[in-house]
Formats: sequence, C-alpha cells, structure tokens
Amino acid sequence: MVGEPFYVKKKISLRARNLDSDPIKVNDKIGNPIMIGVVMVWRVKETYKAAFEVDDYVQFVDIQSEAAIRKLAGHYPYDNFEDEEAEMTLRSGGEAVNKMLEDEISERLAIAGIEVIEARINYIAYAQEIAGAMLKRQQATAIVAARYKIVEGAVSMVEMALEELSKKKIIELDEEKKASMVSNLMVVLTSDKDVSPIVNTGSIY
Repeated sequence: MVGEPFYVKKKISLRARNLDSDPIKVNDKIGNPIMIGVVMVWRVKETYKAAFEVDDYVQFVDIQSEAAIRKLAGHYPYDNFEDEEAEMTLRSGGEAVNKMLEDEISERLAIAGIEVIEARINYIAYAQEIAGAMLKRQQATAIVAARYKIVEGAVSMVEMALEELSKKKIIELDEEKKASMVSNLMVVLTSDKDVSPIVNTGSIY
C-alpha cells in the first residue's frame, strides 16, 4: 500500500533565532541611496504554518525582512538635512522607527507562523557613492550656521556697546561716527583671525 502522499515530516525548531543582516542599499523617501542593516530575533510560533504555508520559512524570513526594510525606508528621509520639515527621520527616529520596522516585519511573517521578538536598525549610512558629497554639504551647512550665530552675537554686542557709550556719555557719536564704529566692531567681532590692537590717540578718524 502506498503511503499517504500529503504526509510530510519536517523538523522545526521552536528556539529563538538571530538574524543579523548585512547592510542593503535602499532609497529613502527623497530618493537618496542609503545603506541599512537590521538585527532581528525571531522564532517559529506555529509549526503548521511554518511547514505548509511557505516553501522555506527561513528563506521567507530573509526575503520579507528585506522587503520591510525597503518599505520603511521609502516612507521617511534619512535625515532632515534636505527635508527640514520632516517630523520623523530614519537616522533620528530611534525607538519609534524600530517599532514601525518590527510591526511591518511581524505582519509579513505572521503568514508563516513566525513571531518577531525584536527587530531594530543596527546600521544606517549614506551609500558610498553620495557619502562624500553629503558630508561636504553638511559641513558647509554647519559653517553657515556657526557664522550666523557669530554675527547674531556680534550684533548684540555692538548694540550693547553703543547703548553703554550713550548712557554713560563717554563719547558723543553722530550717525556717521556710529556707522563707522559699528562697521569696525563688526569686522573685529566676526573676523576669523586675531586682531592686532591699534591705539588711536586722536579722533575716531
């Protein structure tokens, strides 16, 4: 008598397993190529589904995890450098982004009876082909921001100086002299180089 054709014996471990994926290249919300790697802890919860709902449940975990990463990356920018209004970014989203990743993977793996115990991003960076250019842009932005703060502080110091001079009547300044003094102070306060002091024993001119 021929054995039952639909009976297949499969040994399925219920122990927790780790998935530490190599970083894959994906596109973020605004199209920048980025590299993302994830670490995940999972286990088979329903052996019947793992055995019969998919061909190879281990391979299914790998494929669906990658698909979840690509979907998540497509919904958010890497950072808010180019999308300043972004409330959530992949780089700074922290636990919120990891929770969304975990939920997305869990939903995809449920069909195979897989339980996701934990899933989180453990590596994220711009792809190599744009990393250098993005670093230069970020450095330029940081320099501009720093210069803005320097000028902002210098303006406050000049205003304070003029106010004190006027209040204590140390020197009478007409509009032309004020303009000259403001110009000189701004140059001194915002200069990148040390200034050599010059003692003027005569008039302001």
